[in-house]
Amino acid sequence: MNPTPVTKMTGAEQDAAATAADEMTATGPGSSPGRSDGKGRGTPADRRSGLVALVGVGPGDENLLTVRAAALLARADLVVAAPWITERLAHLLPAEATVIDSGTLENDLKPLIKAARSGQTVLRLFSGDPFMFCAAAADATALAKAKVPFEIVPGLPAATAVPAYAGVPLTPDVTGDVRIVHAAEVSRVSVADGTLVVLGAETGVTDIAKMLLAAGWPDVTPLAIVWNGTTTDQFTVTGTLGTVGADLKAAGVSPLTAQGRAIAIVGDGVASQRALSWFETKPLFGWRVLVPRTKDQAASVCDRLRSYGAVPEQVPTIAVEPPRTPQQMDRAVRGLVTGRYQWVAFTSTNAVRAIREKFEEYGLDARAFAGVKIAAVGEQTAAALRAFGIAPDLMPDGQQSAEGLANCWPAYDHLLDPINRVLLPRADIATEGLVTRLTDLGWEAEDVTAYRTVRASPPPAPIREAIKGGGFDAVLFTSSSTVRNLIGIAGKPHAVTVIAVIGPETAKTAAEFGLRVDVVAPTPSAALLVDALADHGAAIRDAAVAAGEPVRRPSERRRGARRRLR
Repeated sequence: MNPTPVTKMTGAEQDAAATAADEMTATGPGSSPGRSDGKGRGTPADRRSGLVALVGVGPGDENLLTVRAAALLARADLVVAAPWITERLAHLLPAEATVIDSGTLENDLKPLIKAARSGQTVLRLFSGDPFMFCAAAADATALAKAKVPFEIVPGLPAATAVPAYAGVPLTPDVTGDVRIVHAAEVSRVSVADGTLVVLGAETGVTDIAKMLLAAGWPDVTPLAIVWNGTTTDQFTVTGTLGTVGADLKAAGVSPLTAQGRAIAIVGDGVASQRALSWFETKPLFGWRVLVPRTKDQAASVCDRLRSYGAVPEQVPTIAVEPPRTPQQMDRAVRGLVTGRYQWVAFTSTNAVRAIREKFEEYGLDARAFAGVKIAAVGEQTAAALRAFGIAPDLMPDGQQSAEGLANCWPAYDHLLDPINRVLLPRADIATEGLVTRLTDLGWEAEDVTAYRTVRASPPPAPIREAIKGGGFDAVLFTSSSTVRNLIGIAGKPHAVTVIAVIGPETAKTAAEFGLRVDVVAPTPSAALLVDALADHGAAIRDAAVAAGEPVRRPSERRRGARRRLR
């Protein structure tokens, strides 16, 4: 998902922005930019006086945001946060939101106060919970002193959320003790029962272990270190206080490669980590998967990949453009309205979109299909039709392709079918197999060019380098054209990359280009293709675990690759 562009401000620009906000709202109370009633953009009180919200955004996973935090992000005018926080949440902000790096404020809240007084909604974002190991309490005190309306929005603390994502219970049941300290305070921690959570452990895991041992903790005390918790870069190493150095080495982790934020968990609950690990054991956890489809086409595929722990990246290989001569489509739409056709066969979501756009151009809607039977080539095309308010009458049960649709098409019966014409709105490069089959069955097929497909522009250089250099763990090919076009605009995927294809024809094309096909969907369905890739990933994980080897993604197997914690 590409982040929403935001405007960044630093230093002297901040006071100027706040002054400009004062001027913009001088025409009347509550006239801050972008506000509108009934749109979730704030209450009348907020619009009148503005607001500073001190918002906890959790430890990393945006799905852990509270409902209140998400609502405030959606209507923010000014956001103050560390860059690593705004980078992962930028797509949730309004396009017009202004973002300030919190590091440039140097505890100066004047720009925030000024903006709030001008009627803006100002967000100060904190990792985890704002009242736990954060400076929000001091900010709230300053805001109260300035008599500026403010709000505290709790967030999930990293101290509890990260162990949960790692599968480490902090208490064995409803009883037990938990202590939470920062790494800088470890030397003062005395031996005690219960669980110890150490924040900021990235500063030196082995040093933390040494200090605890020096304080009298037994060397057999279980220890877990979790980097980048709740994100798809999460990585957990378990062992004991006495063996932590060897455990890190065995996991391929060194101070040079272990980058990111880390939490250490000390206590008996660590012993359950292997059995309770649910996040890092997802079949495609952390896999970087290339989806060579447009954003609209890839949405459901990307959602399904994320559910398996993958990190999808979309690279369109084709661009869809209107036909060079639109008169054919104009005549087809008129024919639909006047009852010229008995059937309309949709062989792609692009065809549905093309017809829908033409309908909207004429001021028509789904009612124009009254009395016409509708056929869809597969589940995604059927979903696009339903979104238009149309339920398909015919769809192949097995092979979801033009050939599968042709195989299930009924023969023309002059007694039952008053009209023998079928409209086929398709791409300019569509094959003739379906037309031939319909003709053989007694139908008169009108093949109309609804849209043109052209090769997309090459992706940015880093994407091309990742494709050819093995930076992707897998690539999903949903048609022969995606194989040809991706190689044409970006190059051939690296040999370590898992190649997953939607069916035999696509597999044949991939093989012609010298690609080793690892996964073939059981039936031509994008959803089932993702499921098949997940099964393949699970098999790789299971084999590594059975062999007592570290679980590594395909991209980590290429020559010179090392485990990298970001």
